[in-house]
Amino acid sequence: MLPPSIKKNDRQAKTLIGIFSFVVFAVIVALGRLPKLDVDLGFDPHLFATANAIINSLVAVLLIAAYVAVRKGNYLRHKRLMFAAMYLSILFLVSYIAHHLLAGDTKFGGTGAIRYAYFVLLATHIVLAAVILPFILFTAYRGLTGEYEKHKKLSRYTWPLWLYVAISGPLVYLMISPYYE
Repeated sequence: MLPPSIKKNDRQAKTLIGIFSFVVFAVIVALGRLPKLDVDLGFDPHLFATANAIINSLVAVLLIAAYVAVRKGNYLRHKRLMFAAMYLSILFLVSYIAHHLLAGDTKFGGTGAIRYAYFVLLATHIVLAAVILPFILFTAYRGLTGEYEKHKKLSRYTWPLWLYVAISGPLVYLMISPYYE
């Protein structure tokens, strides 16, 4: 096992994680209420959606690689891969905000069974994406403070949910992208 990277301070961690998670959630909710910005970027703003799908796909690969690393006992590699997944997730968030501010909403145009499949996938993706952030941060915190039993216990739930969000995001993109204007 690795030595702790940070000093344990549960009260401060809970406060910071709670505030950060709330702010991110509030920004995402606000995006749905803001009108699209009328700015000529000189390129298609849906390029951000493509970047988001690529970033999410990379996050999924990193999560799987980190899982393999920890199962093999390579804790330093696991830590580095998880940090890379977290950094890419921050980049995703910035790109996601840019896409929604600059491209607005797109209506899904599929019909029949594919329509229902899309909305089930989208709904589960949105709900899990909305709730996973504090779990990711608490799981990382437990690992960084050297509380490996708590980290392992949390990661049993966090990891598969985060992986689902990272995989379902690009699937949603593949299904909605034909309807971008």
